[in-house]
Amino acid sequence: MKLRVGVVGIGPLWDSRHLPALRALSDRFDVRAICDPVHHRALQAARQLNAALHDGFRALTAREDVDAILLLSPQWFGPLPIYAACDAGKAIYCAAALELKDDEAAILRDRVREAGVAFMAEFPCRLSPATLRLKELIATRLGKPRMLFCNRRRTIEAAGEYGTRCELDMVELIDWCRYVVDAEPSSLVAISHNPHGDACADYFSISLDFADASEEGKSAMAMIACGQYVPKDCEESIAYRRPADLKVVCDNGLAFVDLPNTVAWFDKAGQHLETLDHERPVGEQLLLHFHRAVESLVLKSASLDDAHRALTIASLARQSCETGQRIYC
Repeated sequence: MKLRVGVVGIGPLWDSRHLPALRALSDRFDVRAICDPVHHRALQAARQLNAALHDGFRALTAREDVDAILLLSPQWFGPLPIYAACDAGKAIYCAAALELKDDEAAILRDRVREAGVAFMAEFPCRLSPATLRLKELIATRLGKPRMLFCNRRRTIEAAGEYGTRCELDMVELIDWCRYVVDAEPSSLVAISHNPHGDACADYFSISLDFADASEEGKSAMAMIACGQYVPKDCEESIAYRRPADLKVVCDNGLAFVDLPNTVAWFDKAGQHLETLDHERPVGEQLLLHFHRAVESLVLKSASLDDAHRALTIASLARQSCETGQRIYC
C-alpha cells in the first residue's frame, strides 16, 4: 500500500534524513502536500517532490487525498497539527520535539487515543542499527546495563535555527536510556546553565536512577548531558575528543555506541568493533516502521506511551532544575 502523506514543517533534518528517505521509499510514500511558515523553504520542498503547496496545516490536513501527516518541525504551531490530524482521522508521524508540560502531554496522549489513529514519535536513537545491536549484546554477551553515559552537543546557531533547545533534545535521550535499560526511572536530579536567566539553557544535565526491584541492592543509573554552547566559529571543536554518543557499563563488559552504525564493545575476550554500514539508513527504517503501524489492523500505542513518558520525565527534570531537589518519578 502506498501511503499518501502531507508534510507539516521542514525541519533541520529534511535534507539529511527525511527527503532522502521519502525518495528511497517512493514505492511506499506519496507526498501530496507540504506547508511551512517559511514560504521559500516550503516552495523548494514542494518542487523537490512535485507536491502541492499550502499556507496552513489545517487546509493540508483536511485534504481527502492525504492519509497521514508527517510533522517534521514544531515551528510556531506546536502540537496543533496533531490535534487537526486527530479531528480528520489521519495517522501522525511526529519528528518534532514538542515542549509540553505534563498535563499538556497527557491531554495530547488521550486525544490521540480517542481518535484511534496510528501515532509514531520519531525516536531515531531507538531504531539506529547501533542501538539494535547493543540490545542484542546486552541480551547475549554483556548482561544488564548498570551505568549509562549519554552525550549530545551542538553549536549555538544550530540549536537556535529551528527553536531547538537542550530541554527538547533531552526527551529523545531520556527515551533512549529507558529503551536500553528496559526499565522506568524511579527518581532524577537535573541541573542547567542559563547564562541569560531565561528558559533557554545552553547546558542541561540529568541523572536518572532506575531501581531494580528484582535484585536487591542493584540498580542502573543514566547520566545524560546535552549542550548547545559551541560558537559557530568554533564548530570544529565539536568533533575534537568527542565522547561516545552512549557509553554503557554492563555486568559483563562495556559498550561504546556512535550513532547510527558503530558499536565498540569489550568483554573478557578483549575489544570488538562492529560497523553496521550495510543496514538501511535510520530515516528509512523509521518511515518503514510508521508504514507498518498504519497498515496494522491492531492499533499500537507503545510509541505514544513512550513519548508521553519521556515528556513527563523531561518536565520533572525542569522542576528539579528549578527547585534543586531530587524528584521521584
